[in-house]
Amino acid sequence: MSILAAARSRTARTRRVTRIPTPALWVAAGFLLLLLLSALFPRLFTGTDPVRTDIGAALLAPGPGHPFGTDQAGRDVFARVIYGSRYSLVIGFGATLIALLAGLVIGSLAGLMRRVGDGVLSRAIEIVMAFPEFLLALIVIAIIGPGEASLLIAVAIAVIPSYARVARVQTLVVKRAGYVEAARTLGVPPAVTVLRHVVPNTLGPLLVMATMGIGTAITAAAGLSFLGLGPKPPTPEWGLILSEGRNFLATAWWIAVFPGLVITATVVSTSVLGRHLQASAAGRQR
Repeated sequence: MSILAAARSRTARTRRVTRIPTPALWVAAGFLLLLLLSALFPRLFTGTDPVRTDIGAALLAPGPGHPFGTDQAGRDVFARVIYGSRYSLVIGFGATLIALLAGLVIGSLAGLMRRVGDGVLSRAIEIVMAFPEFLLALIVIAIIGPGEASLLIAVAIAVIPSYARVARVQTLVVKRAGYVEAARTLGVPPAVTVLRHVVPNTLGPLLVMATMGIGTAITAAAGLSFLGLGPKPPTPEWGLILSEGRNFLATAWWIAVFPGLVITATVVSTSVLGRHLQASAAGRQR
């Protein structure tokens, strides 16, 4: 009994430690909170119009009046980065949400179907996953045309297969669980069993995956915008700002460096938060 009690005590301590935020988690959460506030209330951080041009103030280095300097048209880079967070977060969150819901539906259907139906959907998912996600997004944009809405849809479609595969695997595990078998034995309707037991237990791992996927979606959207397939100038979008600053790296490095640093910090922060959620779900500390 003493050995069992000690093991239970260690397990309880491990679970408690997992819930304690680490300094890295605090930094990541704080940065994401600031990013969300800048997207919702940009005037809290700057009163400068991000698209107002001033040729006389073009290519000014970072200083008190312009913390991130100005670009080739005299626009304030700090204001453009702040206002650009709205576009990037909408695309990142929107694409991830669409991919999560679509992947949940497709993967759950594949896991619940009989062998033939599961085989067809599984092979289709594997075929699509054979193509790089960025290439899939490029193909989608080539079909539906460039633009902000097209960018969101393209990034979402590109990552749907990844969510669908995880959802299928999780559905196969959950539908063989004892509580699902018990529900069937008690005569619970299949639709109720799926909605009450299968979907909630399948959704958990997908939410963890989506947390880390937001940063990936933002990076993909910025890459497509960098190629000129997203919003058009003078829209303050991070990828577009990078694209405009690439020709001035030798003379005005700040145009591209600061939005690049913000994109990097966003990806790292979402990864830290996602890994913490993953560790918490697994009942162990990272």
